[in-house]
Amino acid sequence: MIVTVSEASSRSPMSNESSCRSFEADAPPRITLTMEASQMVLAACSPHLVRACVVVSNKVLTQMDGRWRSLDGRPVFASRTGLSEHYNALLADRLARDVGVEWEMRQRGAERNPRWEIAGVSDELIGEFSSRTREIEVKKDALIAEYVAQHGRQPSAKVIVELRAQATLATRPPKEIRSLVDLTAEWRRRTSERVGGDATAWASTLLGAGAMPLRIADVPLRAVEAIAADVVAAVSIKRSVWNHWNLMAEASKQTMDLRFATTADRESAIAMVVDSAQAQSVALTPPDLTLSPAGFRREDGTSVFRPRHSVKYSSTAIIAAEGQLLARSEASGAPTVRSAVTARVLAHSNGGLSSQQRTALESITTSGRRLDLLVGPAGAGKTTAMRALRSVWITEHGRGSVIGLAPSAAAAQALADDLGIACDNTAKWLTEFDLGRTNFREGQLVIVDEATLASTATLDRITGIAESTGAKVLLVGDPYQLQSVDAGGAFSLLVDRRTDAPELTEIHRFTNSWEKHASLALRRGEVEIISTYARQKRIREGLTDEMLDQAYDAWRADSQAGKASILVTESLHAVCALNERARAERLLLDGAADGQEVALGDGSRASTGDVVITRRNERTLRTSAGGWVKNGDRWRIADIRRDGSVLVDRVDPCRRGKAVLPREYVGEHLDLGYAVTAHRAQGVTVDTSHVVVTPTTTRENFYVSMSRGRESNIAYVALDQPDDSHTTPEPEDISARTVLFGVLQHSGASVGALQTMEAEYELYGGIDRLAAELETIAAHAQRERFVDLLRRSGLSDSENRGVTESTAFGPLAAALRRAEANHHDLERLLPSVVAQHGLEDADDIAAVLTFRVEAVASSVPRGKHGVKPRLIAGLIPDPLGVMSDEDRQAIDERKHMIETRARALAEEAVAQLPAWMRRLGSPPTERNGREWWLAQVSTVAAYRERYCVVSDLPVGGRSTDAAQENDRHRALQAVRAATSVRDPASRPRQALESSAMCAP
Repeated sequence: MIVTVSEASSRSPMSNESSCRSFEADAPPRITLTMEASQMVLAACSPHLVRACVVVSNKVLTQMDGRWRSLDGRPVFASRTGLSEHYNALLADRLARDVGVEWEMRQRGAERNPRWEIAGVSDELIGEFSSRTREIEVKKDALIAEYVAQHGRQPSAKVIVELRAQATLATRPPKEIRSLVDLTAEWRRRTSERVGGDATAWASTLLGAGAMPLRIADVPLRAVEAIAADVVAAVSIKRSVWNHWNLMAEASKQTMDLRFATTADRESAIAMVVDSAQAQSVALTPPDLTLSPAGFRREDGTSVFRPRHSVKYSSTAIIAAEGQLLARSEASGAPTVRSAVTARVLAHSNGGLSSQQRTALESITTSGRRLDLLVGPAGAGKTTAMRALRSVWITEHGRGSVIGLAPSAAAAQALADDLGIACDNTAKWLTEFDLGRTNFREGQLVIVDEATLASTATLDRITGIAESTGAKVLLVGDPYQLQSVDAGGAFSLLVDRRTDAPELTEIHRFTNSWEKHASLALRRGEVEIISTYARQKRIREGLTDEMLDQAYDAWRADSQAGKASILVTESLHAVCALNERARAERLLLDGAADGQEVALGDGSRASTGDVVITRRNERTLRTSAGGWVKNGDRWRIADIRRDGSVLVDRVDPCRRGKAVLPREYVGEHLDLGYAVTAHRAQGVTVDTSHVVVTPTTTRENFYVSMSRGRESNIAYVALDQPDDSHTTPEPEDISARTVLFGVLQHSGASVGALQTMEAEYELYGGIDRLAAELETIAAHAQRERFVDLLRRSGLSDSENRGVTESTAFGPLAAALRRAEANHHDLERLLPSVVAQHGLEDADDIAAVLTFRVEAVASSVPRGKHGVKPRLIAGLIPDPLGVMSDEDRQAIDERKHMIETRARALAEEAVAQLPAWMRRLGSPPTERNGREWWLAQVSTVAAYRERYCVVSDLPVGGRSTDAAQENDRHRALQAVRAATSVRDPASRPRQALESSAMCAP
């Protein structure tokens, strides 16, 4: 038996290749299997963990409640990463146990994740079974044979390069489907050629060498705790916030070198590690402070009102770092520039600064903040503003008083070019600081460009050093653009907490005025802007291959027309395919300069004239212009030397310079550079941008890619999600608009620990959620009571059965609760509404009764005028009647939390005075009047939070359904009541009268 792990594919059956992105540093090493093998391994997982997940035609289906439901593979499927890693570990266990192979980890070079391979199966043999490479080689050999037959001689090395380019283009059609018998026979033959002997005999030497597998009893608790500590340490490097599934994925990685005897043993070990890792983390999600009745609890005692494994975690170090950054952003005492100096320098500036840029610079130079911010979208003129800021600062504080830093060497070089000062990347500067070779000094301004790409820990260290030396730090960036690949989110946190941060919103980059406003809408994720791009003919749609072709053709046409153009796609697989195609067409068009080629780090080849990109910083490789080779630099190959080294010339016309790349660097850290990912595109400005968009694209990637071109930015929207392992599904009822709608709703921005904690407390303590839980519990608790009332209401047995089985029974029960809260006697009300008219011709009796109950429930029953309705926070009917003590306790706890939250929202609104509060007047000074007035404000605030109202009007616009309309009516009554009385002393009495007059 020969088991091969293909290098050509970097996904497991639990993942989607199109979601692979550049800088996906925490992505797991992948193992590709057939459909049958996928089902075999997943079937071995315990049902409570995987819920019988299988992969069918690129759709992940999960069996829940006896049905198969689709989870489309988007990031909402939070368990995907954890299950993918678990899948890999189970596969390794099973093959080691059943076949006897051993596994080993192999490094893959810079920015490529290590992978686990079967020991004894060499990388060369794996490369042999890279289907794409093999197809090209087979086609090339056929073309060489044709050449020999036609010319009677072997082609020269130069011609062979051109024939291979021709083969690259010729092998793009769909793959040929062949039988397993034919495939295995060919595999044996090719393997025999590679290993120099019989493939079956060679394979037998790899079998039976597996070590004795572990039982769960063999794993000591101290080892579990040690592994858990490594898990938390590893996760906290890449994330500011993590969950159960992130810990599970890392636990599977950390234990991948261990072999377990059974699936249960591995799952038990992973569960113990994850439990320990959770205990070593800080929970950001609030504990469940309310009781969930027995009918709403799972077998393990957790509430069904919270998703499984929904708790989010962080670490004390990350929380402390964020807290320190916030403190520094509020601290004063930093060096400043006198206003007169700023005005004088800016007056003589030739940069053509806008009034907005001048205002931002004046704020930064005079604020005295230890940590300051400059926010701006793509094309807003941040570079121009920073150049003017440098002039202002050195005028006041002298030469050398401005230091530039950036998270990457390429960004640091761009900043240095823009500001005319020496700049460095943050990692290098901190290394030099640790060695005592550099430091800040008092009066300096430290500009950190592209600050969203810097990790929280990095920003904390740099700002801490600056604070201790008396320097000022300015973070420049855009929270809506790409984020740090390490634990980040700090820049977004600082911007969110500071309402007066200097921000540039006037766009200067685009030729077309409409695109200036449209790009800002993309940045904010406003889906309405899709129509604008469609009207401007900036959107194409089709299958993935069609979109790749169209984007490539348009990019090539622009490039040949002399325009600076960029071709962007997020899939590394697509980047490689486009790069190969661009090179092949270049060779066929221009011819090969000679017969020399070099193998690159991404598995492709390059020759003289090709555009390549360096993937690793190497300060020892100097350029002719005095710089050095940086990660992300693009070059053109000028010469390939006999020793395998390559002479390259920078493509960027603003930063010329040549360098010699050694053979080792070329083979590991050099890729073709025609197409790029969004991360490579950030910071680039060109004439045109051609962007391939897939359903897995994030808003940030899309915005960055669609804001690179001055003249034009076009989106090529793929409607399918092809998977080379299976079939390509045809898009059904999908358009570019629906895909882009999902993209703009799919934010991949890093969120800090403190922001996450606030969001979690608002989520689980919000009135919308608490009210939904309360009404769900009330519906369950009161069901039998309402069924009994209906049985005695005059309905026939068949009519009563139809009502209780109807989908409208829930709305009917809610209407009955509202009527009872308004003091209606249900024993009289129900028979009355049943007897109003005949029900013989009703299609849905429950719906008819709901309408009738609603009609009378809003009125005040006779003799009850002046009696206050029994409402929670003035909105939600208080569930009444007999129920179990457990149900009553659960409802009362939620009632208390809703009213407490509503009061807190009201007091916050009074303190901050948002626009909607101005319509409710000022609070009375007399105590009783103030309490009553706050109760009205609490009702309005509760309504706004329950229905997510953001309008400046107190209750916003129209309602979306009958339930909201009822609540909106009560909120409007509260608004009228709060504004109806001018004399504070008379408010309590008039409040009672107002409540009586407009009670629901």
